[in-house]
Amino acid sequence: MRNFLFFIDELSTWVGKAFAWLILILSMSVTYEVFVRYALNAPTTWAFDFSYITYGGLFLMSGAYALARNNHVRCDFIYRTWAPRTQATIDLVLFVLFFLPGVLALVYAGFNYASMSVRFREVSVFSPAGIPVFPLKALIPLAGTLLLIQGVAEIIRCILCIRDGQWPQRLHDVEEMETVILHQQQYLAEHDRQAPSVRTGGSA
Repeated sequence: MRNFLFFIDELSTWVGKAFAWLILILSMSVTYEVFVRYALNAPTTWAFDFSYITYGGLFLMSGAYALARNNHVRCDFIYRTWAPRTQATIDLVLFVLFFLPGVLALVYAGFNYASMSVRFREVSVFSPAGIPVFPLKALIPLAGTLLLIQGVAEIIRCILCIRDGQWPQRLHDVEEMETVILHQQQYLAEHDRQAPSVRTGGSA
């Protein structure tokens, strides 16, 4: 079960980090638009469409990644004082009552919405450039599906926590622990290499 949860975490993390490159593309496009608009007095016709499509894709595809890292906004000034079993019970109820219906509705409605947009090869109406927007809308059901998969992993975590009394590890927790262990091993190996030279110098 642990490997299954880590696999889902890894999938969400890979997708989130892949789409995170859109930040760089977005920054470069905005910088270019500012330069040509104010320095050359030659604004582009595609900057606005490109910016919201790029940011929209980043926003959609980062939801599952944020959930995998437990980074969604939470008003936890009371929640964090509860025992893990209580936290897991509340989370499980909220996932079942609100998360699952909402995400299933997103996948269902998003699929119909996206399929119509792709069928008509929808373009933006906000500029004369005719920037295609159907690729962005095609991400809606995909983002919902990834969020649903990650949500199933979170529900399993809640059940395991209720059973065991403590939260199971997340993938990034394990990676951070492995990094700490690796640094410790490197330090000990370096210390062992230096120790003979110190002893030799001392005996001389």
